[in-house]
Amino acid sequence: MICTVTFNPSIDYVIKVDDFKPAAVNRVVSENKYPGGKGINVSRVLNNFGIKNTALGFIGGFTGEFIKNSLQNEGVCTDFIEVNGDTRINVKLKSKEETEINGAGPIVKEEDLNRLFEKVKALNSDDYLVLAGNVQKSLPANVYSLIQEICLNKKVKVIVDTTGEALTSTLKYKPFLIKPNNHELGEIFGVEIETTEEIIRYAQKLRDMGAENIIISMASKGALLLCNEGVYQASAPKGTVKNSVGAGDSMIAGFLAGYSQNLNLVEALKYGAASGSATAFSMDLCKKQQVEALLKEINITKI
Repeated sequence: MICTVTFNPSIDYVIKVDDFKPAAVNRVVSENKYPGGKGINVSRVLNNFGIKNTALGFIGGFTGEFIKNSLQNEGVCTDFIEVNGDTRINVKLKSKEETEINGAGPIVKEEDLNRLFEKVKALNSDDYLVLAGNVQKSLPANVYSLIQEICLNKKVKVIVDTTGEALTSTLKYKPFLIKPNNHELGEIFGVEIETTEEIIRYAQKLRDMGAENIIISMASKGALLLCNEGVYQASAPKGTVKNSVGAGDSMIAGFLAGYSQNLNLVEALKYGAASGSATAFSMDLCKKQQVEALLKEINITKI
């Protein structure tokens, strides 16, 4: 079983205005509402692949109910913990420029967090757990590490997708997979990374710190995989980028969809690269048919 954790889900309210003017009445041309959050994105893409998974995390109020109902209507299994307060709404305003206004989210109490820990304790060595995104201030800063400590004893394969110290602090628990992009990798070490050779060198440092497998996404240059078998590069297919939101989450979902079926890291990289690109070329998260159409355009090279 694959489980995802989204600590601070959102309704992503995406609105388009032809020519937004502040301090004036603006008319919306189009609007969409999506269940949002990095772990939720992973769950939705896995579901699009026909891979059963469970979305965990914290929701509250009528907005939380919308997220739960939306996911269940898509066929995603949910096991959220309900908290006091309303799940946040993130407004994404698309006009000549793009503006985002993100809500704070509800307070998560200690007893709520303990209920999540109990769900994690039920996992075992056959399971994957995706920890993705930032956490709200009401949670301990080391919550990822607390969960990984539970998973380490259970031999659960943990995928961590966050940045900076929040990421590096988890490496001692030997996550199965981490996925920084090339810019985030440079920020971790306080350097400007310009070449593929430099990316490999600094990514290897993260492996030395404990990460089992690392995917470095590099936008139009594709992606790198560092694993015990070596270093592999996936080329990027050609297409027009319409939406960057969720592309990284889709890459993780595609990788997991591939790996959970055949336990082949290199083939999983190919599915991950195709999934990330398919979402980037779409207005919403990728569908299976879109990903399969891109697979033939992706070449895997061992470096």
